[in-house]
Amino acid sequence: MSAPVHPDFLWRDPDPRPSYDVVIVGGGGHGLATAYYLAKNHGITNVAVLEKGWLAGGNMARNTTVIRSNYLWDESAAIYEHSLKLWEGLSAELDYDLMFSQRGVLNLAHSLHDVREGRRRVNANVLNGVDAEWLDADEVRRFCPILEVGAHTRHPVLGATLQRRGGIAKHDHVAWGYARGADALGVDLVQGCEVTGFEIAGGRVRAVLTSRGRIAAGTVALAAAGHTSVLAARAGLRLPLQSHPLQALVSELLEPVLDCVVMSNAVHVYVSQAHKGELVMGAGIDPCNSYGQRGSFHVIEEQMSAALELFPVFNRVRVVRTWAGIVDVSPDASPIIGTTPVDGLMINAGWGTGGFKATPGSGWVYADTIASGRPHPLAEPFGLARFTTGALIDEHGAAAVAH
Repeated sequence: MSAPVHPDFLWRDPDPRPSYDVVIVGGGGHGLATAYYLAKNHGITNVAVLEKGWLAGGNMARNTTVIRSNYLWDESAAIYEHSLKLWEGLSAELDYDLMFSQRGVLNLAHSLHDVREGRRRVNANVLNGVDAEWLDADEVRRFCPILEVGAHTRHPVLGATLQRRGGIAKHDHVAWGYARGADALGVDLVQGCEVTGFEIAGGRVRAVLTSRGRIAAGTVALAAAGHTSVLAARAGLRLPLQSHPLQALVSELLEPVLDCVVMSNAVHVYVSQAHKGELVMGAGIDPCNSYGQRGSFHVIEEQMSAALELFPVFNRVRVVRTWAGIVDVSPDASPIIGTTPVDGLMINAGWGTGGFKATPGSGWVYADTIASGRPHPLAEPFGLARFTTGALIDEHGAAAVAH
């Protein structure tokens, strides 16, 4: 299949044999953002981004579109809040409409445990300078009138946290914006270039082996969501990552009826309405390990059942398309950013369901780590060493919902 040509952007497709200062493996949001910030923030433009398919054709086109920073732990809140601040000026910086809409994100509480966790997270967010509010059931009803909050339902809404600065963005626009910016600064974007291995000598990576030949590299940076462990294995590394499907769907086009994002950890569902009018709904990750871009039927069936109980008004809406992205998850459900035991080989992986919302912040700190050779302060807690020392972030289950 030939790569689609965006009307406003013609990318370079150079002979992939020259030597580069940095080779980034993965042409999705994180890879393209990293390339852009390497050039913009650090003046490193002798960079190649290698993509097996076409730019943003992988998980970047299969994500939740949700953006928020209301994470519990200090380390997570810091990097996601940094990312959200970048989101707030990104359309202007890239001169590209990312359709970023700060419509607010509700995280519902259905039990006393949910209420306690939500209030705790609100307090932690405020202490970290992250905007957060607690709404009781009546306030939730006023904020989102079409949401069923009655006590007679299977999932009664007892309250919710609210981050007003949270929202959504158009995922492919984000990728194209970063691609255009990186291209304008001199970065080479190479599509149809599958990485098949690495040339390592004296404990240091020397080149990337691809379907289009050998590419010499000073530094190799992995940024291939869902498949980083496969690539790392080709360099002799076994990473603490597991890959899982993450399902979602879109509905037929509707008139505007939902002007916020609603998420529920207890029933693993999120619902938003895209700019065109379709509902975007998603579930928690499938428990099975898989690289397939489809998931188990019972997972999406249970998610839809819960969504219809929360939003009875959608009971006659037709589903247009379902799909699954592939997410890699670390033992503490937090990303891995930084160096590896192979000199010159960097890693950015394990974002689980948080990858899209972290796109600008991830690219920023990853670029700084690559340029300086040492972890950016925001990335330092997320290094591989934590799995040896036991200093885990452990965001799993603490971030309101796994999206």
